[in-house]
Amino acid sequence: MSVTLPAKKKPPVQTQRPPFERIALLLQGGGALGAYQAGVYQALAEANLHPDWVAGISIGAINSALIAGNAPEHRVAKLREFWETVTAPPRANPFLPASLFAGIPLRNDGLHEAVNQSRAFGTLLFGAPGFFTPRTVPPFLQKSGSEGALSYYDVSPLKATLENLVDFDRINSQETRFSVGATNVRTGNFIYFDNATHKIGPAHVMASGSLPPGFPATEIDGQHYWDGGLVSNTPLEWVLDSSPRQDTLAFQVDLWSASGDMPRTLADSDVRQKEIRFSSRTRAATDDFKKAQILRRAAAKLLSALPDDLRATPEAKILAEAADEKVFNIVQLIYRTRVYEGVSKDFEFSRLTMEEHWASGYADASRTLSYKQVLERPRGMDGVFVFDLAHPERK
Repeated sequence: MSVTLPAKKKPPVQTQRPPFERIALLLQGGGALGAYQAGVYQALAEANLHPDWVAGISIGAINSALIAGNAPEHRVAKLREFWETVTAPPRANPFLPASLFAGIPLRNDGLHEAVNQSRAFGTLLFGAPGFFTPRTVPPFLQKSGSEGALSYYDVSPLKATLENLVDFDRINSQETRFSVGATNVRTGNFIYFDNATHKIGPAHVMASGSLPPGFPATEIDGQHYWDGGLVSNTPLEWVLDSSPRQDTLAFQVDLWSASGDMPRTLADSDVRQKEIRFSSRTRAATDDFKKAQILRRAAAKLLSALPDDLRATPEAKILAEAADEKVFNIVQLIYRTRVYEGVSKDFEFSRLTMEEHWASGYADASRTLSYKQVLERPRGMDGVFVFDLAHPERK
């Protein structure tokens, strides 16, 4: 099954690679909202924009593994298989049978919200197929310190799904660079598991999405890890600050918006605090990066004008390590929440909502790629072009 959109919305196909040394795809965490990222990737793939580096947090780590762990011609199909698996009807939900409302447009926001909340409640009670299942024995009845005492759900179905859909030998071949972020439970430190420095397996992907208390910590080499989103939900800085630096076209796909309206109810407040906590303030990080780029490029220009004796000084050598003239396009695609989604939007694993998220990602990426300047090298003093669908002017 595939998403069908009007032909006029299809992204333009690139016959030549954009003038960048690296194409990066950066995927934020956000649970069920991650289908939006799959739609974005479908549009990129159809435009012949295949990433050299994929990096993700939580559900973004799973999508990243599905992309890096498959040949380009199979990636969309594998993403589709994963998302159809975890949203597979019929749901074992006595509160809302899967057949109810099937094929009926839910044009009333109040009704749509009630349907979504019921389906989300079903996920809480019964889990998501191929992803997680509730523990037979609840945590408070299990032995203190055991895995079962520390989480509500068993994630062994996810391990089996990853082993079925992801070729980890391909990831470890470093054909595509791959990075996923996690949080060390004991130290509280953030770590990226990167195929440039680690041999990646299912545990590394699962560690990135081990959000407590729903999911248990994942053990890797004697250390236990929780969801990377507890510290940083966006892999933007990891990729942009990597060494050696390269001219980079980065597609940053966020599932939470840092900006939003003033809440009107307690439910609105809960949604808003989630958005603030997990957005990782992408725009603020991008602004800081632009400031650093101005300094790097200014240093490079000044160093090139210095006489040889000054370039040989220790101070000049320190500046030379930081200086460069690389350029960066940061293309931001941020999911815009619908009014009826509510606080459960990140764990509402229904097929209908998955299709909506996927189609939104596809449409947003297609529209973004219709602006030809998105793929052009920046010309400003800072060497950075930031494009946001909500504010599409060149910066």
